[in-house]
Amino acid sequence: MSSGSQVDLVLINPGNRAQVYQSLGASLAAIEPPVWAGLMATFVRKRGFSVQILDANAEGLGPNDTAKRIVDLNPLLAAVVVYGHQPSASTQVMPAASAVCTALKEVAPDLKVVLISGHVAAIPEQTLREEKADFVAGGEGLWTLVGLLEALRAPGHDLTNVPDLYVRDGNAVRKGPPAPLVLDLDRDMPGIAWDLLPMHLYRAHNWHCFGHLQREPYAALYTTLGCPFHCTFCCIQAPFKSGERVLGYSTNTNSYRLWGPDAVIAQIDTLVREYGVSNIKFADEIFVLKPGHVLKICDLIIERGYNLNIWAYARVDTLTDRMVDKLKQAGVNWLAFGIEAASEHVRKDVRKGYRQSHVGKILDKVRASGIYVIGNYIFGLPEDTMETMQETLDLALELNCEFANFYCNMAYPGSDQYDLAKREGWPLPETWSAYSQHSYDTTPLPTRHLSAADVLAFRDHAFDVYFRSQRYLDMIREKFGPETVQHIQEMASHKLVRKLLEHQ
Repeated sequence: MSSGSQVDLVLINPGNRAQVYQSLGASLAAIEPPVWAGLMATFVRKRGFSVQILDANAEGLGPNDTAKRIVDLNPLLAAVVVYGHQPSASTQVMPAASAVCTALKEVAPDLKVVLISGHVAAIPEQTLREEKADFVAGGEGLWTLVGLLEALRAPGHDLTNVPDLYVRDGNAVRKGPPAPLVLDLDRDMPGIAWDLLPMHLYRAHNWHCFGHLQREPYAALYTTLGCPFHCTFCCIQAPFKSGERVLGYSTNTNSYRLWGPDAVIAQIDTLVREYGVSNIKFADEIFVLKPGHVLKICDLIIERGYNLNIWAYARVDTLTDRMVDKLKQAGVNWLAFGIEAASEHVRKDVRKGYRQSHVGKILDKVRASGIYVIGNYIFGLPEDTMETMQETLDLALELNCEFANFYCNMAYPGSDQYDLAKREGWPLPETWSAYSQHSYDTTPLPTRHLSAADVLAFRDHAFDVYFRSQRYLDMIREKFGPETVQHIQEMASHKLVRKLLEHQ
């Protein structure tokens, strides 16, 4: 299907680490491979098209330089992939994606540009009306790319039947027929197109490498897609909903698809043998879920004798005793748990269901095996008060995990909470960059009892208290050594400037 020297598709990973992370972006924030761009490249290449990936985020390219590089490649189609380091971070990529679209249209107005993935799949029609792209892909986007490339190759460019494609029709927006989800992942999208990525530029999260702080080389990959749970603050399922409807899923059921263990280990073999990678993230929204899947992947890694440093997401109600030791043997040194809030009432309101008594017991088992824990906490959930947020901070200090992430509650497009905020008239951020947890203009949701400024101020206070805690620093010194303590102290010295708090 390729047309000789012209590349059919360029997938662009936009980025502006300075805007998203302020001073943390230069050396502290991770630089992750664009997992979805890599998967899309594989899917499209398997259908005979030529593909390139431009990782502008990793290369530190601004929108104008990004546009020049794309024009030099002269693609039939440029796809700007709006995907974040984790699913709820997709929206914060939107300002950089918008800037790339604008720059492209200024230098090459005839070049066809599509916005795709995460954030735009949640609000495709709004995105098309607001941005300078020619098209927006709703849904998962894989069949959209293939159908759009086929249409652009044909005389007359009939776009009518391109799946999940949103295109302008005068002042209206026309949508193509919905596409089903890709079900046979091993056959149709067996892995990431690592050969198209600048593998030498990626670096792990700082805590992932505590004790040695050697953060490169690094890679992230999926072993599953989707999440069967229904936390109201999460937008992970947004790209999958239209495809789920085509397949007959009920509105109360989320898809959860898996790559087979053999396909996963093939990815790891490539990373280890061709790129020397040992720091790996399983980027699944929930990796530790199905015992057969998890244990077989662990067995395959153990059989090969790889010395890996892996981290993954788990839940306190999905991790079994049988899994813990096997995960450690395979090189899973870190597990991240969404603890979210100390108050059961606050958690229940956002459908984060687990028994409080589980938390300490599970984390004790994990740490006894030698696996380190990242505790994730959210301040400003709808039922939060100053007292319940303090309870969450007190719980974090009590658990004293090897690392902690403190977030403000955000109504991300594609989440149930976003729909609720729109219905209730709750104030939403005025810019997409304000959805970034670390940006200057970050604007969390207010709670039913507190202002957005109250929530943000408490979050930043909690970060300072936790990472300056002597009990925490003593534990880090004992486990990882004085160099890691010094690194944490340097990290904690970065003060984020917050527009919302400037006059407080």
